[in-house]
Amino acid sequence: MNVHDSEKVIGTLRERGYLQKATAEEAGLVLYNTCSIRDKAEQKVFNKLQNFKKGAAKSGQVFGVLGCVAQQEGEKIFDRAPHVSLVVGSASYTKFPELLVQIEQGERRVTGLSLDVDEAFDTPYTRRDNPYRAFVTIIEGCDKACSYCVVPFTRGPERSRTADSVIDEVRRLADLGYSEITLLGQNVNSYRDPSPKGWDFATCLERVGQVKGIRRVRFTTSHPRDFTKAIVEAIDATPTLCNHIHLPVQSGSDRVLTGMQRLYTREQYLERIGWMKAAKRPMTITTDIIVGFPGETDEDIDDTLGLLDEVQFDAIFNFKYSQRPNTPALGMGDHIPEEEKGRRHMKVQERQRMIQIQNNANYVGDTYEVHVEFFNLATGQWVGKTTQHKTVNFSHPSGQAANLLGQYVDVLVMRAGPVSLVGEAA
Repeated sequence: MNVHDSEKVIGTLRERGYLQKATAEEAGLVLYNTCSIRDKAEQKVFNKLQNFKKGAAKSGQVFGVLGCVAQQEGEKIFDRAPHVSLVVGSASYTKFPELLVQIEQGERRVTGLSLDVDEAFDTPYTRRDNPYRAFVTIIEGCDKACSYCVVPFTRGPERSRTADSVIDEVRRLADLGYSEITLLGQNVNSYRDPSPKGWDFATCLERVGQVKGIRRVRFTTSHPRDFTKAIVEAIDATPTLCNHIHLPVQSGSDRVLTGMQRLYTREQYLERIGWMKAAKRPMTITTDIIVGFPGETDEDIDDTLGLLDEVQFDAIFNFKYSQRPNTPALGMGDHIPEEEKGRRHMKVQERQRMIQIQNNANYVGDTYEVHVEFFNLATGQWVGKTTQHKTVNFSHPSGQAANLLGQYVDVLVMRAGPVSLVGEAA
């Protein structure tokens, strides 16, 4: 989502006549897009801004801070980094042109920090970084209140785009040659069309998959509370919808889930896993895990390890709990020492690694369609992903000369490791 935010800002700048430079040192306007989901994000931003300061003193460059740290820290950024002239949160990107006018007129402290919005931001100009795969934002913000999460404070409330605007954008992308679309939202399956059509997320997903020229549709990220059986049914019924679902669970312990204010139980989460495992198309399932949440015990970690064993996730994103400003978890007692968080993190990682080795071995000997992303010079192999989001490294008789970028290639899987598959073009 942050990558796509940058695409939107760059597209807006280019439309106004700005030229993109290869390095920050060459540029007259330097924009630093930020994320605050992890601990020490603010410190990293200010350290980076200090490094930029030398360039500002030499060449009179203008600096701006964008994104979640901008929204979170607001005008305090001007005090800590006086050489910064522009502070803009993601909900204000539609106002970027008028903010630029103020900068161009010489104003030294310009902000766009309002979260009082009733529609998803959608800039009219977007620079696409990939010529084959494109991101499409369908919903912005978050109405959940997870006790560890800063997103509601930095992205604002949930607001969905109209179904017509989503389908129109996907059709334009298909006409330009894009064949893979990823639908984006902080809670993408909370999508509700505000127009009289009233589509839910499952309907929107299915209709996007029916657009002529689109071969693959993905989506991220889902919340278990809003994940419905209809989503699985749509994937089952529509071949263009990728049979991979990322469904963050965060913990396998009901006690920890209650403290996190996730408002679902382990049993309810497993019910959704059951829908996926009962589907006609084989589904790959990935998730997020947080270890070291305040008050988490060894028994809670055992519950999480047990969930890994039961679900057999294809991959996980495993994080150590980070204290974030404005979140209820800050006031909880019994914070876990960093060393113990690290031990639990490694324990989860090791268990998941063994699961992935076993899971990926099942792909050996079969042929899969791979959407090619790049050529790895170090290994002499092409790299891409299957519809189930498995990374495949494969050789081709013509090597790099085959020019397979963006193509769909059938690959016979010969070997498997914990994070990827290896094969040969069939």
